[in-house]
Amino acid sequence: MDLYKKWCNATKRKTKRKHYWIYVEKNGGREEIRDALAKTMRSHYDRLDRIAQDVERLGYKLAATILREQLPQTKKGRSGDLGEILATELVEEEIGLRVPVRRLRYKDGRNMAMRGDDFIGAGYGGDGHNDLWLLKGEAKSNKVLSNATVANARKVLNRDSGRCTPDSLAFVANRLLESNDAGDMALGRDLRDQVALKNVPASRIDHMLYTMSGNGPHASLEVDLEAAGANRDHYVVNLHIVDHQEFIEEMFEKAEDLGND
Repeated sequence: MDLYKKWCNATKRKTKRKHYWIYVEKNGGREEIRDALAKTMRSHYDRLDRIAQDVERLGYKLAATILREQLPQTKKGRSGDLGEILATELVEEEIGLRVPVRRLRYKDGRNMAMRGDDFIGAGYGGDGHNDLWLLKGEAKSNKVLSNATVANARKVLNRDSGRCTPDSLAFVANRLLESNDAGDMALGRDLRDQVALKNVPASRIDHMLYTMSGNGPHASLEVDLEAAGANRDHYVVNLHIVDHQEFIEEMFEKAEDLGND
């Protein structure tokens, strides 16, 4: 789904390996993607075919109850989850790497934040087009984005020498190895090997700092990007949602509503 293309106007600036992307909603853009985004949100918490099976067995109302039990109910939980969902969709739409595991399906509790890297992108590239390529991502969603939030996100990205944390990498790898798909299993094996080998160079481990905020692109984002190293691709992103809190509430209400026909 070309979510961002339909929804937002984008301003993109690139200096060598540093990318600064700003997204602002188009007039009417939210209306165009609202239904599709709600469906996408559901898919991050459960497989859509399972939800359809619940509807077939139990009807829309009871199926919606099952889904609702998996979705966060606190403002903080919803804000954080939606930021992570939208970051994941951006990676797959604009960068071309997969975020192969929808990790929100594996939360210990619906209102609890998961530990580890917020999202990991993976794929293959390089001169031979068969070298493992990774992306380590941190997502922040705030009504008012601040210097402290940006600084903390960069600190997390720089942990483990800028590599994906071993526990996060192993989690993604193990979920892929549970698949019956040969491609998923091969990627899972390569990711699991990286927990020990750590031989993917920094030049093939991109970083993304994704922010969604009501106050738009805070000046600290450009300062952060300027200070970032030059040995990898850095993506610093802001999605400006003026009615940040209302948007989150609106979208979770839409995601919880499975309709009645």
